[in-house]
Amino acid sequence: MKKIGTLGLSLLACSIGLSAQTTRKVLDPLLQQKLQDPTVVTDELRHFLLKKVPALPPASSKTALHQQAETLRKHALATIYHGWPEEWINSAPKFERVGVIERKGYRIVKYRYEIVPGFYSAALLYEPDHLTPNMPAVLNVNGHGPGGKAVEHKQKRCINQARHGMLALNLEWIGFGELASGENAHNNIGLLDLAGANGAGLFYLAMRRGLDFLYEDPRVDRKRIAMTGLSGGGWQTMLLSTLDERIGPSIPVAGFSSLTTAVEHPEYAGDAEQNAPDVRASADYAQLMTLRVPRPTLLIYNSMDDCCFRSGIVKQGVYDDIKPFYAAVHHPDNLQWYQNDDPGTHNYQLDSRLQSYRFLKDQFHLQTSAEEDPDTDEEVLSAEDLIVGLPKDNLTIIGLARKMAEQIHHNRIRPSELEKSREVLRSITRFETVNVTHAWPVSASRDKGIESRGYRFEFSNGLSATGVLVQSSVRATNKTALLISDKGRLSLAVEAGNLLSRGYRVLLLDPILFGDSIPGTPERPNLSNAAQMLNTVGERPLGIEAAQVVSVTQWLSDSNTDGSSSPGAVKYTAPYSGQKIDLLTQGPRSEAVALVAAALEPKRFSSLKAEEGITSLSELFNGKFSYAETPELVCLDLYQAFDLSQLIDLATPTTINFYEENPTPIFWK
Repeated sequence: MKKIGTLGLSLLACSIGLSAQTTRKVLDPLLQQKLQDPTVVTDELRHFLLKKVPALPPASSKTALHQQAETLRKHALATIYHGWPEEWINSAPKFERVGVIERKGYRIVKYRYEIVPGFYSAALLYEPDHLTPNMPAVLNVNGHGPGGKAVEHKQKRCINQARHGMLALNLEWIGFGELASGENAHNNIGLLDLAGANGAGLFYLAMRRGLDFLYEDPRVDRKRIAMTGLSGGGWQTMLLSTLDERIGPSIPVAGFSSLTTAVEHPEYAGDAEQNAPDVRASADYAQLMTLRVPRPTLLIYNSMDDCCFRSGIVKQGVYDDIKPFYAAVHHPDNLQWYQNDDPGTHNYQLDSRLQSYRFLKDQFHLQTSAEEDPDTDEEVLSAEDLIVGLPKDNLTIIGLARKMAEQIHHNRIRPSELEKSREVLRSITRFETVNVTHAWPVSASRDKGIESRGYRFEFSNGLSATGVLVQSSVRATNKTALLISDKGRLSLAVEAGNLLSRGYRVLLLDPILFGDSIPGTPERPNLSNAAQMLNTVGERPLGIEAAQVVSVTQWLSDSNTDGSSSPGAVKYTAPYSGQKIDLLTQGPRSEAVALVAAALEPKRFSSLKAEEGITSLSELFNGKFSYAETPELVCLDLYQAFDLSQLIDLATPTTINFYEENPTPIFWK
């Protein structure tokens, strides 16, 4: 054995006692160092997403546009309806009349209707006093905000539509009004994804039921059905009126932007349902707008919108780029643009409502005024007056997801099925191999027997991760551990210290969307939005992160150096080439990422120890975590095909150990 001098022994003692307070003082500054700014991550992610923006088809002949539209519409609907039972999709509308309110010149009929079995919503039908055959109808949908179907501007719109001779159907929106509930928060649709049904499908079915109802009403002229709404209602209006040709005139108000705009302005991206998995992959909202050709469309946006979708920013993607398609079929005036300046904020107030009345009057050839009745303010009712009443056991988004999950049963994977199952997992997580194209040493230090380097890892797909590689500078190391924590690398100081004392070199990694690899700003990290945008363009955060772990593992194990890919890197006596890596994770996100990596590339890993994690994905359906906390885990179809026990089967021969509530650090012998 090689002799070590007095100084060496003292340094070694320090190295062995890495869990001591003095060692913590050495490690903490190394782990706290800033390896990259979140704005850099934001810019990388922006460029990555912009490459995913589908190109608009050529604005050619009417025949070519029709053929393109049919293909695009079929694909978009298949994406939205992914995983939903055919009998639910094709069921007839089920509306139950539960009351009526008589008003001056119109009446309000209350309806309760079924979205899917066990999940009901509310609707109000505003009927003119004098009903005639072949009446025009308008589907009015909600946006975000308190009040739901009782919101003031929506009531006023429906009142005047009815008084002007139209049937006006006012739908409640999931998460608001009578459907206001924490379990109906829109981000919860990730649990529907996890159970195998695209969450966008629930929102689509909820509004399509209203269209089905109007279309089947014998009093309605089927050729004169319009749709309108503000904000989230504008998004609904765009989506349903592009994909369902039963809707003629369409008036989305401040509700959507092109994918390019959403990437460049993340605050315009919208909610989870607006960025559901794969929805914007091959049929972004700009592409969907071409499906409106030549149907009349009035786009209303606000000049100083204080929420999102400011007119001067979105106009190019939703209007200027779409105008040539209307011109190609000789109906350039059927696509109209209106900029609201009064008040110019996020609104559907009088100025915009008057524009909608004018547009509907022209399109429906109405012989009525396009003005708003002067007594409209007095006609607005309270939310209590407009309550329809829903079943006490009415399902919620979480309740529906839980019910779907309960129907899923998993079997252990037999050895003969391993490779086939890995292919399924690759498909579900959209796992694509990446390489470390450059390991950029950002920092380096050597103190009290500990040597460290901070790295920014650049990958072949244009994304990055960061990590700190630490090891003893006075003793040989022959084992390597890769550590990931949901809270970032600083939370792993104790674990890193104890592993160092056992002869490990340790890489504390922050993959994309972890630690200082989260986009946004230091004050406002943008984890959930970034995850949504990756999902909606056809990627999966879980697969991207797992691919980074595999790539960094390759970088570690293919080197006989300190890990640096730079020429002249310091050589160590321990051979790392081909070495299997031990994984340690802290939290359910990092656990899932590491487990998928080990399941897909089991020969690269020796063991995985998961602390503070979960033992089954079923725990997510019990409200243990929110989408914002675990965006990777709510991966479309994942639970339908795999639970953690199946991923463990795929990770064989990697040794897997879970430690749920154990505060004592777990180490390898």
